[in-house]
Amino acid sequence: MFNEIKIDPYGFREYDARWIYKKDIDLFGIENLGKGLGTQIIKHTKKNNPRVIVGHDYRSYSEEIKTALKKGLISTGCYIEDIGLSLSPTVYFAQFKLNADAIAMVTASHNENGWTGVKMGIQKGLTHAPEEMTELKDITLNKKFITGKGNEKQIDNFQKIYKEDLINKNKINKKIKAIVACGNGTAGIFAPDILRGIGCEVIELDCNLDYTFPK
Repeated sequence: MFNEIKIDPYGFREYDARWIYKKDIDLFGIENLGKGLGTQIIKHTKKNNPRVIVGHDYRSYSEEIKTALKKGLISTGCYIEDIGLSLSPTVYFAQFKLNADAIAMVTASHNENGWTGVKMGIQKGLTHAPEEMTELKDITLNKKFITGKGNEKQIDNFQKIYKEDLINKNKINKKIKAIVACGNGTAGIFAPDILRGIGCEVIELDCNLDYTFPK
C-alpha cells in the first residue's frame, strides 16, 4: 500500500518554503522535500556526500518535521550535521564555522502557530533565490530524486559556540540597559545571554520557551 503524499505546490515561495502543517503538507511531503533538496545540493556541489547543517525552531512539531526532512536528505547521500534548536542565523553561522556544503533550517519564521517551513541554502552566506526555489519545486514535485547512502551526527553545544563568538566580537564600553522581549520563542535562549555577555544590563520579558506562545 502506497502512502499518500501531501505537499501543496504553493508552499514553494520565492526564497523559502512555507506550509500549514498537516493541512498543506504531511511528513511524507516533508521527506520528499528532503529528497528534492538533497538531490539539488548534490547536483550543485558535485559531491556524492555533501555535508548539510540542519537546525530547527521552537514549535511543538518542529523536531518531527526535522526528522522527516533529514530522512529525505540522508536517502540521497547527504551527511547531516544537526545543531539542534537554533535561530536561522545560527545555522548560517554554522555553515561557515563547520565549513559545510549547505544548510536547511526548519522554521516558519514569524508565521503563527500551525505553520512550518524550511529555509535552505548552498552557497555560503546565501539562501535560495527564486531560480533555486523553482528548481527545487520541479525536482520535488516530479520526484526526480537520486539515491545514495548518507548519515547523520549531532553537533553538541553549538548554541554555546554561537553565543561565545558573538560575545567575543561585540563587547561594548558603555553600560546599556536592554529590555529583551522574545515572545516565548527561540530567541529566548540566545538574546539575553548574548546581550549580558557583551556588557548590557538585561531585563527579560517572555524569554522562557513556551510553544503555545501565550503573549
